[in-house]
Amino acid sequence: MLSRIHIVLALVVLSASLGLAKKYVLTPATIVPAAAGELEIGTDKNGNTELKVRVRHLAKPEGLTPAKSAYVIWIQQTGGTPERAGLLKVNSKLEGSFETTTPYKAFDLSITAEDDPNLKSPLGPEVFRGSVRP
Repeated sequence: MLSRIHIVLALVVLSASLGLAKKYVLTPATIVPAAAGELEIGTDKNGNTELKVRVRHLAKPEGLTPAKSAYVIWIQQTGGTPERAGLLKVNSKLEGSFETTTPYKAFDLSITAEDDPNLKSPLGPEVFRGSVRP
């Protein structure tokens, strides 16, 4: 009987920890009207925010008009300047995903189409935008 209680408690703890992730819809720009995206956030063991970006129906950057070379993900803390988080790769099925962590709890996330994937600040057109507010 005691082991059943432990199993039930373990399942409750596991389901509660899985429920801590929160999802946000990413809003597509008019240059990618068929695209859809979501941002899932959670907290790692150090208290940082874990981010998982998933997109689908997103044209490869070279398929945009004008063509671009990469999609860059930016995180902007409220009142701060955008910081480059990384590159979003799109596969042949027009799907992409990206994962990272940030110390920020409230921030905006944007994805831009860029000619240069190594920029220090966004210059190209925005393709997705989302906001995280606790």
